[in-house]
Amino acid sequence: MNGDIRELYQQMIIDHNKNPKNFRPMPDAGRVAEGYNPLCGDHFKVYLKLEGDVIRDISFDGSGCAISKSSASMMTAALKGKTREEARALFEEVRKMLSREIGKPFDATKVGKLAILAGVCEFPSRVKCASLAWHTMLEALEPTGKQVSTE
Repeated sequence: MNGDIRELYQQMIIDHNKNPKNFRPMPDAGRVAEGYNPLCGDHFKVYLKLEGDVIRDISFDGSGCAISKSSASMMTAALKGKTREEARALFEEVRKMLSREIGKPFDATKVGKLAILAGVCEFPSRVKCASLAWHTMLEALEPTGKQVSTE
């Protein structure tokens, strides 16, 4: 990652950590899932309000490191108004982006603003932090009744 991109990445992480989007419980949510990362203590709930096949509202609450909180914030902003299918497809693209080999290119057009999280792959121990909210959202979208864990 070059210096300008690294600086932008750090600034976005800081901004979303300090002022997360959609950081609130949603008492009238139709779906709620809980996720936990025992390695660093990240613990979030993701709330979904579906209208038919569309995510009308999405939020999260809990606590976690700057990367996990920022990723959750960006995720909620990106998924509001998306269909289930679009949410699953975006989950898959983000998963591939985060877990790719360092330096391996990815298609930024498929993830939009979430491309700022691409730098996480340079820190393998933080990939679970960045992906926790995404896995938790998938559980809320397609419930199995299990708590999501990165272990």
